[in-house]
Amino acid sequence: METTFNAWDVSRYGGPDVLTPVSRPLPTPGSRQVLVRIRASAVSRADTMMRAGQPKFARLFLGLSRPRSGLVGTCFSGDVVAVGNEVTNFRVGDAIFGEAGLQFGANASHICVEETGSLLAKPETVSYEEAAILFDGAMTSWHFLTRVAQVQPGENVLILGGSGSLGTAAVQFAKALGAMVTASASARNAELLGSLGADQTVDYKSKDPLGDGPIYDVVFDTLGVSSYRAAKPALTDGGRFVCPVLGLALLRDMIVTACFGRKRARFAAAGMSKPVVHHAELSEVLALMASNQFSPVMDRTYPLVNLVEAHRYVETGRKRGNVVVV
Repeated sequence: METTFNAWDVSRYGGPDVLTPVSRPLPTPGSRQVLVRIRASAVSRADTMMRAGQPKFARLFLGLSRPRSGLVGTCFSGDVVAVGNEVTNFRVGDAIFGEAGLQFGANASHICVEETGSLLAKPETVSYEEAAILFDGAMTSWHFLTRVAQVQPGENVLILGGSGSLGTAAVQFAKALGAMVTASASARNAELLGSLGADQTVDYKSKDPLGDGPIYDVVFDTLGVSSYRAAKPALTDGGRFVCPVLGLALLRDMIVTACFGRKRARFAAAGMSKPVVHHAELSEVLALMASNQFSPVMDRTYPLVNLVEAHRYVETGRKRGNVVVV
């Protein structure tokens, strides 16, 4: 019987080398908790930013001087190996996927989480690797396009950072919503973006994707590489700039544009809504997968022991889609 589990500790902010492998006592699930043996977990750009404590604004939630949680990783999939005596939604042996949230600890061999949190049964048609990334790139892009930007059929949408985990999902989702989609990325990713449904691609190294005047109803900056002020000339009257990377500039622009003008800067954190709303969004994403309107783009898979290498690769900015550890 297992008595310990493997995880990765982060005791200070910094580069990938601050990650340290640790072994800890295997927790016993509380009355409403489930213990999961993790089969796959995501390594996203957001994970690397949180490890580095960037932007510094985020340290208000992560820990001011050091990471408060001590562990890394947010999104996972696996099998239930133990349940608390009041758990009703899951049984031992169930294949599930979920999000650890600010508890972190998904880049590990096991995790103990509340059954009422962000957990869903894994469909048989979805692999563990695909399921592990749904709460990250897929969920975030769907949330920002549908709930925040409220994309409508026929609108022109620009995806900045089209080749990453959020971007590859956003291109497919925007097409499923009936939009005309332009995606920016390096030239080597143009064919990939076209295969995902992009109507146009822009090589950001040779052309400013925001330089063609007020033609976009929505600009979705998946990476936080631009700003509302930079995007404003490219937005139509009533256009929306949305970005999942919240900083002080975006916060300021949200407040100002809510009071003045018709163009808007918008943000609303994915996963912070009530669980029933959160689950509804994931169910919508799974429905798109079932109807072949969305397929996660998988780049590389690393063993858990190579988490540092996975973080280094993600930070190169050259990943196409998603990276997982298994």
